[in-house]
Amino acid sequence: MTETRLPPSDKSRGVALALCIPLGVFGAHRFYVGKIGTGLLQLCTLGGLGLWWLYDLITIGAGEFRDEEGRKVSQWDPNEPPALGAGVPREFLDELEAIRREVTELSERMDFTERLLTDPKGRAAPPRSG
Repeated sequence: MTETRLPPSDKSRGVALALCIPLGVFGAHRFYVGKIGTGLLQLCTLGGLGLWWLYDLITIGAGEFRDEEGRKVSQWDPNEPPALGAGVPREFLDELEAIRREVTELSERMDFTERLLTDPKGRAAPPRSG
């Protein structure tokens, strides 16, 4: 069985965490993500006597908490564009890294050549036998 990858939730992980810390025993973070039923249960049980609240606090902090549609509440700011590299094929990133290494090596060779050409005393030249 393969799991369908859902896009991340449009709810903020930071807001959910900020609600969970002081008001989590009342289910405020669950109301925020649209889980009204379990929010009411948490409200009536005071966060499952604190255990349910602690579990939610850990899952929100880890980015594994889910909203009413089953999407992970994993982004601190959902309005921010995705991080660089998100959705980019691995082959492209590998090729980019190979090009970066080649440019670095060429730069080091150029620096070495420039030092050889500008050496005023010829210290870099091999000694002459005589």
